[in-house]
Amino acid sequence: MSFASDNAAGAHPRVIEMLGAATAGPAASYGADPWTARAEQLVRAVFEAPQAGVFLVATGTAANGLALAATTAPWAAVLCTGCAHIHRDEGGAPEFLGHGLKLLPLAHGSGRLEPAQVEAALSGYPRAFVHGAQPRTLSLTNATEAGTVYDPDHMARLGAVCRTHGLALHVDGARFANALAGCGARPHDLAQGAGVDVLSLGLTKAGALACEIVVAFSPDATAQLGHLRKRAGHLVSKHRLLAAQAVAMLEDGLWLDLARHANAMAGRLAAMLARRGAPPIHPVEANEVFVRLPETATAALRAAGIGHYGWAEDGPDAVRLVTTWATTEAEIAALDRVLAGVGAQAD
Repeated sequence: MSFASDNAAGAHPRVIEMLGAATAGPAASYGADPWTARAEQLVRAVFEAPQAGVFLVATGTAANGLALAATTAPWAAVLCTGCAHIHRDEGGAPEFLGHGLKLLPLAHGSGRLEPAQVEAALSGYPRAFVHGAQPRTLSLTNATEAGTVYDPDHMARLGAVCRTHGLALHVDGARFANALAGCGARPHDLAQGAGVDVLSLGLTKAGALACEIVVAFSPDATAQLGHLRKRAGHLVSKHRLLAAQAVAMLEDGLWLDLARHANAMAGRLAAMLARRGAPPIHPVEANEVFVRLPETATAALRAAGIGHYGWAEDGPDAVRLVTTWATTEAEIAALDRVLAGVGAQAD
């Protein structure tokens, strides 16, 4: 079993079933098919955004890089947290796909930025000073890399800062469903309702096979993304096989049902770890749990074949455990039994 990543879980059976239906018989290529039309319709309905641009890709790295390329000129910069996936884990793809744009990482509190931090950062890059970086986009991650969530009020306050200073607002939503489930918000309230210009909507971690969607609420971003996606080699020819996954996940709210389950399992996992003497490092608001464990505990987990990640961001003894749509109470109980034999309290 694995608590290492929500990528460790396979695709939900409904996704596989829908892929089977989509692959039966011929269909037009590059998105000119009924499946893509249905997926686009569902995305616009979910976000209450009939004019939104909808661009399907296969990876979150592509979604983030293309989204930032659409909002940020090659000579400009993106503000983000120091732990942001775009900064730490995407191999320079945002800079590559953005033709040289610069990332400016900021300190954070449990993965989140505050409006005052963004204001202070912007004061260090005056627009009249041609020798300095020129921030043009703020990129947030929701749910964050620390497993916390920006609620609608927090998002709206950051959106207001962006509007005041003429910044575009991008959201890396690899775990957007978990953020929605965590704070009980409507998709609209964490997206265009808060001033978001472009959202990288993740469905892969939520239970798809490989499907991410760049949702552009800004007309300027929409106008560019079709060309950027094609030029970057991310316009899939058998497009219906991406779209079918989106249809399976978004139709009837499956993506949110699965996220609620993953979040609930994270809550149970966190409670069990706290009872064992390993309370969460960060608030558990989505489907990630960060704790400190002694080497005896992590060695026992490895020996039992229970996947997990060390998390140096929070210190040498920090561990990240992620629950998924497929996590069961039996798996949490198995992890508990392992820790019961060695102890979970950090030295």
